[in-house]
Amino acid sequence: MAKTLGLIGGTGPESTIEYYRLLVAKYREQADGNSPPIVINSVNLKNMIEWMTAGELGKVTDYLSDAIDKLRLAGADLAALTANTPHIVFDELQARSELPLLSIVEACCDRVQELDLKTVALFGTRFTMQAPFYPTVFSRSEVKLVLPNEEEQNYIHEIYMSELLRDLFRPETRAKLLAIADAMHARDGIEAVILGGTELPLLLRAEQHNGMPLLDTTRIHVDRLVTEMLH
Repeated sequence: MAKTLGLIGGTGPESTIEYYRLLVAKYREQADGNSPPIVINSVNLKNMIEWMTAGELGKVTDYLSDAIDKLRLAGADLAALTANTPHIVFDELQARSELPLLSIVEACCDRVQELDLKTVALFGTRFTMQAPFYPTVFSRSEVKLVLPNEEEQNYIHEIYMSELLRDLFRPETRAKLLAIADAMHARDGIEAVILGGTELPLLLRAEQHNGMPLLDTTRIHVDRLVTEMLH
């Protein structure tokens, strides 16, 4: 019997919708047309951003821990966060949770190794790019994780907050992000870009750019989640 998946959604809403759509499609593909048992708890993104900006990660942990417990009470057998940034407190949440939590970062690291990539860039919010949770997981592999420079990070974070989380996806923003990828390829030798924010694949929908894979962390996470639900 399939396990019921609990999702913490709302961080942001657009990517939560994408998670649901991809989960249903992937599950049907692997489960003879059946639909997946899913419970979604949509949390308040505004609170999360305010606490993270203020460095109040304890409040983020408490809030998400309570949200995960609601998923357990609703009948979930395992749980996941539908965004990269909240993984800044993943270890603390995992320690508190009575449900197994499936990490988007660990799933991404596994996929990068499967593709035999050695040097990859990380795009995301400033919280994601500057926090240790991606480097910590990737340090267990032989993959070199490269961050954009300070100016590039500032740009990516700004458009994330002012555009992507407001459901604005502009061609000029897409072009600028791909130009940053090209610059990092020339400067740092990156072979691929991790779209370490689940809104980024909504803007950068191609699977690759100039021969560099654009690694959609949403799809990578969904693949892992469906596998766990069915086994």
